[in-house]
Amino acid sequence: MTAGSRGDVAPYTGLGHGLSRAGHDVTLVTHGCYEPLVAGSGVRFHTLPVDPRAELESSRGRGLHRSTSGAGKLVRLGEMARRLVGRMTDDLVAAARAHDVLLLAASVAPLGHAIAEGLSLPSMGVYLQPLAPTREFAPPVLGAGSWGGPGNRIAGHGVGWAVEQVFAAAVPAVRGRLGLPRLRPGAARRERERQWPVHHGFSPLVVPRPRDWRAGLGVCGYWWPYDADTRLPAVLRDFLGSGPPPVFVGLGSATVPDAARLSAQVVTALRRAGLRGVIQRGWGGLAADGDDMLTIGEVPHSALFPRTAAVVHHAGAGTTAAGLRAGVPAVPVPVQFDEGFWASRLVALGVAPAAVPLRGLTVDALSSALLRATRDAGFGERARALGERIRAEDGVADVVASVGLLGA
Repeated sequence: MTAGSRGDVAPYTGLGHGLSRAGHDVTLVTHGCYEPLVAGSGVRFHTLPVDPRAELESSRGRGLHRSTSGAGKLVRLGEMARRLVGRMTDDLVAAARAHDVLLLAASVAPLGHAIAEGLSLPSMGVYLQPLAPTREFAPPVLGAGSWGGPGNRIAGHGVGWAVEQVFAAAVPAVRGRLGLPRLRPGAARRERERQWPVHHGFSPLVVPRPRDWRAGLGVCGYWWPYDADTRLPAVLRDFLGSGPPPVFVGLGSATVPDAARLSAQVVTALRRAGLRGVIQRGWGGLAADGDDMLTIGEVPHSALFPRTAAVVHHAGAGTTAAGLRAGVPAVPVPVQFDEGFWASRLVALGVAPAAVPLRGLTVDALSSALLRATRDAGFGERARALGERIRAEDGVADVVASVGLLGA
């Protein structure tokens, strides 16, 4: 069960496919717009009613652009999520009734955990970000940086409390509906934090497991999206073959206030650096024209990224993983939330020269980062070496083993 943008869903198609190959009957429960992602994977689909893209493009969603800080955006997103979560409850309960084990993404964990308890079903978390409080880094959702060991841990608990507020109305309602006793505020969260098992779908080479995490919090390795067809469109294949490897530019599910202006900046920066570009429209609506530029829609990152000179992306967890897997340098352009955290990891790993945050992006900053990423051989060498090690990991195996134990 998961909710959110495409990046919050796609990794679970690969995880579900791995569980299906191990003999389990798997259903992905998420927004209906993502049903095509499970085609051919052996994973069934149960639709949740909310369309996340439509919500982000609504007047309420556009209000996120007016927030000047990460904390402000987080508050606005929490308010939006609180209005929407109740609309998903009926479908989450209906899906749960038809299954034996619930695997819950962080975006639905508080509600899903209550449903599992009410239906006497075993459950565990399957998270894409390191959300448990730790002294080693600040909560990823607040971006990059550190507030010092104690400060990091306190901030982590604060973010956990804020997430619980999104479900403050939905969880008591579903507990009552399923015959569970009322709980004091925070009791369910404390219970999950004490002993609930959570697997994390990112590589320990990228974020080592924090030393102060309790037992039961595991870091598995990435869960790669299931790609039924990795063939690239003919026009893209022709473009790739018509010159040197281009740079991929895409912001995934991020929306931007002025797509035309940003597109012009990107094209100018690429041309100033002497590079060709493949520009992905994404939810932001980027576009470019000219013989040295190609605008594309959705394509498998696993097929395209290895054929690029570098990838410029918003540093979402999934796109960050895809670039690392491909073994090519990155220029992260974080927009909001955890993207600053992943961008800082890419820089620390030596596979990106610098982060170029979208807020305040300039042609000079982007072209400079592109020149370093593509002309300094060290970035490519480190990216290739790290990519080989990441591709050798099996992130699904630990989850398959744990599901076997839960269902025993």
